Amino acid sequence: MNDHAVKKLIIFVSFLLLTIFVFIQTMESGLLDVLKNQERLSGIFKELGLIGPVAIISLIAFAIIITPIPSAPVAIVSGALYGHTFGTIYVVIGALLGALGAFMISRKLGYDYINKKLHQKMPEKILGSQNTLMMIVFVTRLAPFISFDVISYAAGLTKLTLLRFTLATLMGIIPISFVLAHLGSEVENGEIESIVNALLLLGFFTLMPLIIKKLTTNSSEGSK
Repeated sequence: MNDHAVKKLIIFVSFLLLTIFVFIQTMESGLLDVLKNQERLSGIFKELGLIGPVAIISLIAFAIIITPIPSAPVAIVSGALYGHTFGTIYVVIGALLGALGAFMISRKLGYDYINKKLHQKMPEKILGSQNTLMMIVFVTRLAPFISFDVISYAAGLTKLTLLRFTLATLMGIIPISFVLAHLGSEVENGEIESIVNALLLLGFFTLMPLIIKKLTTNSSEGSK
């Protein structure tokens, strides 16, 4: 192992240990409980006044990079405080910055190793296809039950370009961000019918990747 590889390994281990340390401190300090309590979280952002949106963007990005920390509650609070439009914008910016941060960390620290080891054993048409990789990122962004953070880190280990990753992420997170912000806004206003509609829409996006996969499979079988 050369000096460059050793340096990357040391940085990777240091980042991993830092992530674990931050997560433990988040739990022990009670911050994790605050993040899960939308009422308390909303009160904190209200007290921040004009820098509230900056705090929301930063916290969402931070929660994505430090993967165990949840970001969805912050997204809902963003909608509750700033409405559908601006609430969505703040969530999208934060999520995109967090995704890019995770992607670049993974790309800088792990890509070379994975490229040498894993890519030699996997079909080039899968790992080398920009369109396939971009579609995978886009589809997984539509599924709330698939870890946003893990996908961002995993994408950095593939040959997917930064531009394509950014576009796929942006296209995928806008709908989900709107639904979460909309849900928060309607919860704040007490609009039960709108809340139900938002939950149904969220359910639709949850099923969307399965629908796309089914249609793609049927199309492939039909072309044979």
